[in-house]
Amino acid sequence: MYATGSSTAGKRAARLLTLIGSLAMILGAIDPLEGSLLVLPGSGLVALGAVLGGAGRRDIAYRVGVFVTITTGVGALWGLSSLGGLGGNTGRSLWWGVLILPYLVGWSMGIWGPRSPRWLLITGIGVGVWYLALLALIQTRSGGPPQPVSNLAGLALGAIGLLTIAGCVTRLCAGAPARPVG
Repeated sequence: MYATGSSTAGKRAARLLTLIGSLAMILGAIDPLEGSLLVLPGSGLVALGAVLGGAGRRDIAYRVGVFVTITTGVGALWGLSSLGGLGGNTGRSLWWGVLILPYLVGWSMGIWGPRSPRWLLITGIGVGVWYLALLALIQTRSGGPPQPVSNLAGLALGAIGLLTIAGCVTRLCAGAPARPVG
């Protein structure tokens, strides 16, 4: 439809795709497991917005790389879930969870990546704080024996929360642009 990002209509379409994709990534991150159904296509829309918006090669490569990283992690998440999960009686050790990390890291990089708008960085900080709160909830829940899978997932979310907050704060201090890439 838009072969290049030079037309005004093409730039508007690219900004709209980037906005919708960014919103999907933020909303999907509220529940990282079920939200992968929003985060994955959202990151694809942001990458497409960068391509159609005529962003520089480095920005396009970054956004496409984030999409591929998220796709890899979400594929592992869905695959492991379809096999019954990790730990316990599944026969799969918790180390298989490492395959899911590209999803979480890619999401974080997609939020604080180059030319991310201020509103996205600020909401990214909010999601990072939410992930730290989830870590606290998992660690302080009462009753029953400790659950290694829950503890490991909580630690991963806490680490991604810290990474996201640090990345967003760094971008904000560096002076993030007022408009998204595209």
